[in-house]
Amino acid sequence: MTQIILASGSPRRREILKQIGVDFRVVVSNDEESPKSANPLDFPRENAMAKALAVSAKEPGSYVLGFDTLVFLDGVPLGKPKDEKDALEMLNKLNGRTHWVITGVAIAKDGQVVDAQQERTEVFFRKNSLQELEKYVDSKDPMDKAGAYGIQTQGARLISQIRGCFYNVVGLPVARTLEMLGKLKVNV
Repeated sequence: MTQIILASGSPRRREILKQIGVDFRVVVSNDEESPKSANPLDFPRENAMAKALAVSAKEPGSYVLGFDTLVFLDGVPLGKPKDEKDALEMLNKLNGRTHWVITGVAIAKDGQVVDAQQERTEVFFRKNSLQELEKYVDSKDPMDKAGAYGIQTQGARLISQIRGCFYNVVGLPVARTLEMLGKLKVNV
């Protein structure tokens, strides 16, 4: 059986892989995210490639999955909030608006990227009151999430609809990942 490694410490990504029955182990990439592209929309794929490569170099013979998720508002990436004030500012920017969530997916083997792609989902925030946003920030839920919200947790209250892959917004686009592994003839 082919060894699959998840190059991420994200509990959400682990849960999704378990949910879909993928046998894997975790080796967290310590690679610092420093994309080189002039186009911010390429950052998620570049970051995913760097994470997968960093682990792949130490794990010969294994397929290594790297992921990176960013929220984009008007083409500008929103990462994880620095503090509660930053989280509230991000949520206020997203409030009542549409934005994109882009997740880069990379697969590396023997120190080489064998496939790298991106998944994009459109997310519509409903018009939330300031009190609702503050209550959400007080829950501490937004603190470790790109764009300062989690669609799979209390952040679901902030969203009116999505167009695209739900799991992409959580951080691991299931269909795209399975298609990529399938093209490589990796049994999962």
